[in-house]
Amino acid sequence: MGTLPRNLVTDLLGAGRLAADATLGVTGVVESMHGTIARGSPIAGLVYRSIRGVTGLVGSGADLAMSVLAPKAVDEPSSPRRETLLAVLNGVYGDHLAATGNPLAIPMQLRRDTAGPASTVPRATGRVVVLVHGLCMADLHWDKGQKTLSRVLARDLGYTSVKLHYNTGLHVSSNGREFAALLEELVAAWPVPVTELAIVGHSMGGLVARSATYYGREAGHRWTRLLRSMVFLGTPHHGSPLERGGSIADLLLSLSPYSAPFARLAGARSAGIRDLRHGNLLDEDWQGRAQGHLRDHRHPVPLPEGVRCYAIAAIKSREPGSLQSRLLGDGLVPVKSALGQHRSPRFALAIPESQQWVGHGLGHLELMSNPLVHRRVSDWIGAKTRS
Repeated sequence: MGTLPRNLVTDLLGAGRLAADATLGVTGVVESMHGTIARGSPIAGLVYRSIRGVTGLVGSGADLAMSVLAPKAVDEPSSPRRETLLAVLNGVYGDHLAATGNPLAIPMQLRRDTAGPASTVPRATGRVVVLVHGLCMADLHWDKGQKTLSRVLARDLGYTSVKLHYNTGLHVSSNGREFAALLEELVAAWPVPVTELAIVGHSMGGLVARSATYYGREAGHRWTRLLRSMVFLGTPHHGSPLERGGSIADLLLSLSPYSAPFARLAGARSAGIRDLRHGNLLDEDWQGRAQGHLRDHRHPVPLPEGVRCYAIAAIKSREPGSLQSRLLGDGLVPVKSALGQHRSPRFALAIPESQQWVGHGLGHLELMSNPLVHRRVSDWIGAKTRS
């Protein structure tokens, strides 16, 4: 698998910056608590200003030293362990990493199983499928086991697969816009004319794919006219109750002046995670909203016309008929949310039952590697290809 090069000094530089940011953040929380209890002691204020000053000086000094050394360090191949670690870090703090120019922030790119840019793959076909991973994940998570989805689609349908690798801590709409532009570049640079395009999105990846389709059509991108199929694996089209549960915790913490400072830490979830609260797709869904807002302010985004869309949900529980299993679904996403079902016709995605499937005894992450899921995806995309 092609991975970003690893530079030890750059990694240390990024980690050092994040550590300094975290120290300042925790200092602010403790100072706020102390101020609430001690009613603004001037001595306490002096202490905390001193802590900030020292932290800033240490951070700046380390940053300068690492910046000088970084160009002299030798790039090395990355490792799956590092890629996984960076994926998790970006999922939780990715918006902060990007905003502060931290070198640990993941830049969006399309990658293949072999090293090199996606547009230079050997034996490329005109049928292209793009696999889009979910929150806190990386493209390598599609490669678990011998019979991966990429290999199944290549063997059965002659599709060449590429995988999106991106910072899942950014807003879904921000990633959607960039993904749309990247697909336009891919189609233009592909070694042979692209005749068919399919997208398979897991979890948040499905939201990013829907957002990209919206912005791509708005911009008149060519790739949107080549798009034939979209398959959603455990995508929280209408949000995840676990993220909404976190919002309630934020609200409860903020009710008391003694616990309110902790709301800063509880609310440190990235923009990407907060978008999973209701399934935000557009800039308008979050712009101008308070970070901890509980109401659903989404704008309806129907599925793209002329594109066959499919949805797979999963039930992890051994009692699939129970209320708990329907609410929790695969452990993260409820069945109704994954199938695009909603009580309001404005938001219901109206995916035909023949284009839905519920897997029993499967967890959220297993949807990427399960053979039954692979077979279902291949049959669906193949049905469109053969029609």
